[in-house]
Parts: sequence; structure tokens; C-alpha cells
Amino acid sequence: MNIIVFGATGTIGKHALTQALEKGYKVYAFCRDKEKISDISHPNLETITGDVMNITDVKKAIRNMDVVIITLGSGKSRKSIVRSEGTKNIIASMSENGLSRLICQSTLGTYESNENLNFFWKRIMFGWYLKQIFLDHELQDKFVMESGLDWTIARPGAFTDGEKTGEYLHGFGPKEKSLKLKISRADVADFILRQITDRSYLHKTPGLSY
Repeated sequence: MNIIVFGATGTIGKHALTQALEKGYKVYAFCRDKEKISDISHPNLETITGDVMNITDVKKAIRNMDVVIITLGSGKSRKSIVRSEGTKNIIASMSENGLSRLICQSTLGTYESNENLNFFWKRIMFGWYLKQIFLDHELQDKFVMESGLDWTIARPGAFTDGEKTGEYLHGFGPKEKSLKLKISRADVADFILRQITDRSYLHKTPGLSY
């Protein structure tokens, strides 16, 4: 099975790469700077250099893929639109190439999952400090949900550097308040990769948290 990861050099993307390789998949890492993943070496890993904001690059990259994974980040910019615009290019390219399975990493707090957040995350972080990033996440979600593809959107809480445990909450409702609102990057990647073979969350937006 051929899997491509957009956002492969990011903190979630790198975990997705290594865990997918451990599972025996053929993995393609799409990135602008392949040196950022030079520490990952595996015979089943290929790097595709390109810019997700360039639809021509994206179209060339996804040919012959079976699963598309999006773990795009905003880098150091709080005004980045790479998540929404990059995702829009990926969706258009998938539709043109007849690809269907899309797994996208978003954030807990978008749309109905906003009710899961506490005051700090709802009002201070996403309501003020990271407002533009949050709005870009919501636009990304909108594009995915309206894509007509076989999509799943994973909405994790705040990232930690913990190990992969495989033990976390997922798919909880918006009224769930007993959440730590945190999850390790490794566990986020674990959940994303489970969706390759598990269709339980097809056309759904499961939240992730401890």
C-alpha cells in the first residue's frame, strides 16, 4: 500500500512516517526540505520535494497513492494559511486523480468540539493568541468535510512529547468535560495510522485526548 504524508517534516508527520514504516507500508514524504527528515532512513521511504501551495507539485506527487495523510503545520507563523490552502490543493488533486481515502489531522476545538475546551483554550489561546491559526484549522475542516472524499478528520488536544501508549480517548462527544486536553504526538500518529484499515470513523471527526 502506498501512503503519502503531507507535512512530513512536522512533529506529527515525522511520527507518522516512522510508525507507517514500522507497519510495512510504502511511504512517500512530501516536503519542501528533505534535509529535515534526513535522520529517517528506510528502504520503503521515498521523499518527494515540493510545495503544497503549488497544485502542480501536489498533482504529480499523489499519482498511484492509496492513502493520503495530512499533518500540515503553520511553522512559526501565526497568520499561515498553509493548512487550508494546502488541503484545498490536495483535495482537488485527489479528485482529479480518482483517489478517495484522506486522513487529516486538525485540532480539538473546531466546530462542535469547541465545547470540549476549557476557558484557557477556548478564550485565550484559540480566541485570541492563536485565533488566525484556529480559523485556518476550521477552514481546513470545512474543505475536507465538503470534499466528497472518504475522509476522516482527527482532532487532537494539545501535543506533548510523550511516548506512544495506544491508550487514549477518541470519538467522545462535545459534552465530554473530563479530558486532559493533551495527547502525545506519537499517539496522534498512532490514531491516524489506525484509520488506514479501520473505517469506523469514515466521514467523522473524532477528538483525541487523555
